[in-house]
Amino acid sequence: MTHLRSKRLPRPGFALAAVAGLVAALGLGATGESAAAGPAPTAKSAPAAIRWTDEAHGFASLAGGTTGGAGGKVVTVTDQASLAKYAAAEEPYVIRVAGSVAVAPFGSDIVVASNKTIIGVGDTGEIVHGELHLNPGTHNVIIRNLTIRDSYVEGDWDGKTSDFDAIQMDAVHHVWIDHNRFTHMGDGLLDIRKDSQYVTVSYNQFSNHNKAFGIGWTSNVQTQITVDHNWFNGTKQRNPSADNCAYAHLYNNYVSAQVADGDPVWTYGNWSRGRTKMVIENSYYDRVQHPYQADATAELVERGSILRKTSGRTDEWGAAFAPRDFYDYRLDPARAVPARVKKFSGPQQRLGVTLHVPGAYPTVQAAVGAVPDGNDVPVTIAVAPGTYREKVFIPAGKPNIELRGTGRDRSDTVIVFDTPAEYGGSTGSATVRIAADDVTARNLTFSNDFDEASVELKGEQALAMKTTGDRIVFENTAFLGNQDTLMTDSPKLNVLSRVYVRDSYIEGDVDFIYGRATTVIERSVIKALSRGSTTNNGWVTAASTWTGNPYGFLITRSKIVSDAPDGSFHLGRPWHPGGEPNAVAQVLIRDTRLPAAIKSSPWTDMSGFSWKDARLTEYRNYGPGAAVTPDRPQMSDQDARTHTVTAYLKGDDDWAPHTRH
Repeated sequence: MTHLRSKRLPRPGFALAAVAGLVAALGLGATGESAAAGPAPTAKSAPAAIRWTDEAHGFASLAGGTTGGAGGKVVTVTDQASLAKYAAAEEPYVIRVAGSVAVAPFGSDIVVASNKTIIGVGDTGEIVHGELHLNPGTHNVIIRNLTIRDSYVEGDWDGKTSDFDAIQMDAVHHVWIDHNRFTHMGDGLLDIRKDSQYVTVSYNQFSNHNKAFGIGWTSNVQTQITVDHNWFNGTKQRNPSADNCAYAHLYNNYVSAQVADGDPVWTYGNWSRGRTKMVIENSYYDRVQHPYQADATAELVERGSILRKTSGRTDEWGAAFAPRDFYDYRLDPARAVPARVKKFSGPQQRLGVTLHVPGAYPTVQAAVGAVPDGNDVPVTIAVAPGTYREKVFIPAGKPNIELRGTGRDRSDTVIVFDTPAEYGGSTGSATVRIAADDVTARNLTFSNDFDEASVELKGEQALAMKTTGDRIVFENTAFLGNQDTLMTDSPKLNVLSRVYVRDSYIEGDVDFIYGRATTVIERSVIKALSRGSTTNNGWVTAASTWTGNPYGFLITRSKIVSDAPDGSFHLGRPWHPGGEPNAVAQVLIRDTRLPAAIKSSPWTDMSGFSWKDARLTEYRNYGPGAAVTPDRPQMSDQDARTHTVTAYLKGDDDWAPHTRH
């Protein structure tokens, strides 16, 4: 028969929830503030961005960029031995530090080799009594979201006896230090030494220390470094100091509550030393002696900063350099710096691990493979726009994954394959299978483009998606196929799995939304495709709900559309897999627009099982296909009050994705 397929991707006919933006007006007014000499910059700024991304900026983004352990396995460590093992490995790793890792002997080094990302889990990952050390030649390292603390030796305020830095690196290149907290160490908190190049230090907190952050210890003039949005609080000197840097760009930093011990020279904010060329922009100095100073051989350009209750040197001479000749960046107003840096610097609860496809991993499945078994913290797989012809399987042992398309529209990023059930069974036909719990997919299209009209096969089922995991969310996604497009299932009949689909698009013809999982489809468009018949073009649903489960499928506040002739499409039929009598379909379609293609008697029997013995109902539907007849059971108002999105999804753990997404 002729099959007229449609692969249009209309957006749902409902307004999507607005994404809350960051509040821009975080300016402070304080008595005693004054603008530092020099006009505010007028050059164009980069577009506004969120407070953290997974891409290095500034000098670390140049000359090939800094990607850390991208492309390598993701591992989670909770002890010194594991951290040391993976940090020193030859191959790339993304190393997540969970909880507190105590280092012994006191002050010992953890050597970090090239091509590593070391990142704290949530805001509680920390290294105590130890140093991360990068040897000469090390390159492509990212250290993020960690606290490194408490290697201070009592009485050694100047660090002359113990060289216990938080991070120390010699003659390295391409390093990004971001969103860390450094406090109460021996000698320096952060030492970037001996001709290190292409370094960015951003959104860190330096506190409770003497010598915070030094750069240099070389007679050469090679280092290029960006220092932005850092908070120096309760430190004495080197905030930072830069010795013989080719280019040092400092912007939007906050120096406050400087240690006041009466030292007239070695208590200061920023120092451009030797032959350094330094540019300072839109920073904020609060109660600081010598906010910024320069040697006679160095150059220092300052513009747009604020000085509050400061004293001493504010040197400015020479032309230094133009940072925008090297990279673009966004400047925050100096007045907003204290509030913004306090809020966004240091470890962040929501700063996690993102695996980029195809930038770091060539396929979606390769990125899934990099996620550790037993994964217990969120991992995002960010999929760039494009068509990925592959099959993807997320096994049960890899929970807490988000698949996210990064295009402007869900149609920009498509995962597609063309296997029918004839060549691998129903499960084997699925383009994407999700067996893990707590998986979310956003802004993606899943497709099985097997052309059932072009061949005659016994098994023409061709799934775009099959899920068996619990707590699965699909938001702004599309599912394209014909027979059996979307299967939401569970590991076995009496095991409950829940799936929430919102603001999405689903199309198909025969039983194209089916399975036994408790499934809510809300604010979505469902397209019933014509197979060219004037009498029977298919069934929207084929639920196989366990008889002990009161909640099967709920389609609510949605719209069913169709290109099929009037009166030629069913709402569904009860599926009893293998003749299982305890699979008793439960389907409620409520508050949904129905097209003229829906039959006046929209429910039918299946494989000898009567639809009248199943739990198939409607409630307050509307549109040309809606009607109330003896063959269209309507749920009562009283029962409808207990058949809500919340009731379907709640389970024993009060899961409520509809309130968070």
